[in-house]
Amino acid sequence: MFDVIIAGCGPTGAVLAAELRLHDVRVLVLEKETEPASFVRIVGLHIRSLELMAMRGLLDRILEHGRRRPAGGFFAAIPKPPPTGLDSAHAYLLGIPQPVIVRLLEEHAIQLGAQVRRGCAVAGFEQDDEGVTVELADGERLRSRYLVGCDGGRSTVRKLLGVGFPGEPSRADTLMGEMAVGVPGEEIAARMTEVQKTDKRLRLQFFGEGVYSVVVPAEGVSDRAEPPTLEDFRRQLRTIAGTDFGVHSPRWLSRFGDATRLAERYRAGRVLLAGDAAHIHPPTGGQGLNLGVQDAFNLGWKLAAQLRGWAPDTLLDTYEAERHPVAEDVLDNTRAQLALSSTEPGPRAVRRLLTELMDFDEVNRYLIEKITAIDLRYDFGEGPDLLGRRLRDIDLKQGRLYDQLHRGRGLVLDRTERLTVEGWPDRVDLIADPTAALAVPAVLLRPDGHVAWIGEHQQDLNDHLARWFGKPVN
Repeated sequence: MFDVIIAGCGPTGAVLAAELRLHDVRVLVLEKETEPASFVRIVGLHIRSLELMAMRGLLDRILEHGRRRPAGGFFAAIPKPPPTGLDSAHAYLLGIPQPVIVRLLEEHAIQLGAQVRRGCAVAGFEQDDEGVTVELADGERLRSRYLVGCDGGRSTVRKLLGVGFPGEPSRADTLMGEMAVGVPGEEIAARMTEVQKTDKRLRLQFFGEGVYSVVVPAEGVSDRAEPPTLEDFRRQLRTIAGTDFGVHSPRWLSRFGDATRLAERYRAGRVLLAGDAAHIHPPTGGQGLNLGVQDAFNLGWKLAAQLRGWAPDTLLDTYEAERHPVAEDVLDNTRAQLALSSTEPGPRAVRRLLTELMDFDEVNRYLIEKITAIDLRYDFGEGPDLLGRRLRDIDLKQGRLYDQLHRGRGLVLDRTERLTVEGWPDRVDLIADPTAALAVPAVLLRPDGHVAWIGEHQQDLNDHLARWFGKPVN
């Protein structure tokens, strides 16, 4: 019997498996595809995701395979520079091939002891008070204490669970791909400047080595059941831009809609949802992969605590309570960004106004911090503004703060040198450092790096340790 079966070995499923393995949870990941995706699509890791990777000691390895880009111009593709002084040691976007990041995260989970089985699709399940019986497409039946659906926007787990997925259906399709071009970059830039005066839906973004990301409306490409062809891209480019830029040698081609949906709930008994199984939205702003990975970091330690027997009664419920509103906000900002790409006079006027407003650093900062998730504050009750927010990677006598979070445990960072974590040594670490670059006496960090307590008194700390990490050991 497994502790957790995860359906889907994309980034969300792989990260969740690794987080569970940090706490010795027995994990099986089922992936219906027999082989990883072969096409090379570039995805972007935003600031908060980069910070989380650093917290688990993964970032240096990931950086070897990616390309850093300025953390600006994300919101509705309005070309603005990064705001000054972003509060992060990783204030950049990392472009990385999707197959590479999936492979690195899967390897990390396997190295920690997770089992991954490919060519195994979930066909059904039944849950009871003790666990979940999962039936595979070939008839095999497996038993686990929990099941988590990380199986994408068309999630089988969500459908079988009967969880509603309300929202807006796709109304407009878009072609997206990566390909080489046959004209100089200066010619592309000049032509795009003219086209985007009236049509923001067309984008050509340089990725290096002569390769561009091409995004173009799919109007007139009628057969949604068939994958798009290079000729479809050429025809659409000629229609909108008056030239096909000599595109050739595609790396991958795809078609996506603008459906926007959010699961009514993230948990039903012993079955949970994460990533695209819980929320889908257009790729505007590049938030999808990041949102799913951040779901996994939030859920992993909480589900592990439930399985290890020390979780407070409501801890697992905080997963949905915290992450559902975050997804709502992402869906809203993608709706807004899509509206700003409309060719209608009203949205174009709003876009011109917002473009002017983003010249104010405060406005630009607000939007970039929203897209990159470093503005996120969970509701932990009344307290200083830092409460509920993530803590940036700061210098300590022992090195960097995030280096102390590799094991996925809680952490008390104490500048007073008077506090203890006696009673929670199996769950929470203590660092006493009066030199820490911290503006408060002490903080309690959850395993996902969010500040769960600020103060200096031992009894107050003990109360919050019990709130997040359960009863103390005898």
